[in-house]
Amino acid sequence: MDAAREKAKDTAGDFRCVRCGNCCKWPGYVRISIEETAQIAIFLGMAVQSFTDEYTMLTSDRRGLSLKEKDNGQCIFYEEPPACRIEPVKPLQCRNFPARWNFAGWEKECGGSGIGQIK
Repeated sequence: MDAAREKAKDTAGDFRCVRCGNCCKWPGYVRISIEETAQIAIFLGMAVQSFTDEYTMLTSDRRGLSLKEKDNGQCIFYEEPPACRIEPVKPLQCRNFPARWNFAGWEKECGGSGIGQIK
């Protein structure tokens, strides 16, 4: 593990989510499993195929699906004030932030890192 990743892991240990929504505004894939696709579709009252067509895209490596992003890079399910439309069934990737995944400089963006800003 490189030094930057180790530092991020250490900082993630002090993480306490304050629901600032900054992680939801960061562009990039939110990968979802087949099971998560079905869970989210059911939660939204949609057929799985309709949900897949409307809210997901094939990742560039063609290995799976990702939630679509808004034009500004935010998650398609992010709403203001900071809220997730699919909170009870949000993907594992989202639930695992920042311990299992994060992005370079997340500590400065995330209000829950102890050093970031709530925007």
